[in-house]
Amino acid sequence: MKLLPMFPLEIVVFPYESLNLHIFEPRYRELIEDCQNQDIQFGIPYYRSDYALKFGTIVSLQKVSRTYSDGRMDVKTRGIRPFELKRYVKTHPGKSYPGGYIEELYWETEGRDYLRSSIKEKLSELYHFMNIHKWPKILDKNFVTFEIAHKVGFSKSQEYEFLQIASETDRQQFMIDHLSRMIPMIKQAEEMRQKVQMNGHFKEITPPNI
Repeated sequence: MKLLPMFPLEIVVFPYESLNLHIFEPRYRELIEDCQNQDIQFGIPYYRSDYALKFGTIVSLQKVSRTYSDGRMDVKTRGIRPFELKRYVKTHPGKSYPGGYIEELYWETEGRDYLRSSIKEKLSELYHFMNIHKWPKILDKNFVTFEIAHKVGFSKSQEYEFLQIASETDRQQFMIDHLSRMIPMIKQAEEMRQKVQMNGHFKEITPPNI
């Protein structure tokens, strides 16, 4: 186990993810300053009142985009790898920000090409029904599922479960199963929306020949 600074948030952060944060609390401003001066990383465990602080992602500071006159900061970070939080401490030794003893999780990035193609097909179908016309550029390359995990309509609990899956092939299948369940519901909702919009319009309907 190793001790790492912690920055709990009510979001699930994934490896490869670029995350922009607005830092305003003094204790986390101290954390960012330490990242700058000591070249350290920190963990973002997912926190919600009904979830224990247990799993999260190690992130690295990429850039401090802006520092305000009152000390607030806009920073750019990038997800590195998932971890399991073994013990949380409210204050990192000698610091004002929290810390935690972690174990880095084993994880794979090699998936299956045919599963990757299936994900792209299902996302194309989903985006069609949702009238989303902007195709994420990441899908034009051999993406890792963590890179698109925020683009497939997972709930927070699904994202949290997804983060803990070690095998890329298993993550691909998890994503395909989710999209396979979601697409019919979105299609049905869109058909219902169109019917509601047509209600009250003049309709040309051929009556049965009886």
